[in-house]
Amino acid sequence: MAMQTDRVDHELIRAAAHVAATRCRGDNHTMAAAARARDGRIITAVNAYHFTGGPCAELVLIGTAAAQGVYELDAVVAVGDRDRGVVPPCGRCRQVLLDYFPALKVIVATNEGLRTIPVSDLLPESYIWADHQLDTDESTPLSPS
Repeated sequence: MAMQTDRVDHELIRAAAHVAATRCRGDNHTMAAAARARDGRIITAVNAYHFTGGPCAELVLIGTAAAQGVYELDAVVAVGDRDRGVVPPCGRCRQVLLDYFPALKVIVATNEGLRTIPVSDLLPESYIWADHQLDTDESTPLSPS
C-alpha cells in the first residue's frame, strides 16, 4: 500500500531537484536521481543520454553508489530537468532496481500527490533475476546426467 512521503523523502526530492537544476544541461543530461543509503548518506547522479541507449539516472546512481562503497539503498527518486518534477522510473530501471534492492522504496508522483511505494509494487508478478540464477556450486550438476 502506498504511503505519504515523509521529511526524509522530501530531502531526497530536493537533492535530486538541485542536481537536475544545476547539472543537467542540454539533451545529454535531462534527469537526476537521488537515493538514501542505509547509513543515511544521499547519493546523486544524472542520466547519460545517447541515441544508442545511454543509461538512465537511476542506473548511473547504482554505479555511483557502488563507487562510493554503498551497496544498500533505502529510497530513490528521479527528477526531470526544466522543472518537470518527480518522474517515475522506466520499465528497465524498475526491473534493475528490484533486482539490486528488493526492499527499496521509490518516490513517485500520483494523482493524489507524492507517494513512497515499494519497488516490488511497481512491478507486480515480476521476474526476479536472483530467483532464476543457476547454482554454480560444483557439487550441483547444471544439467541432468
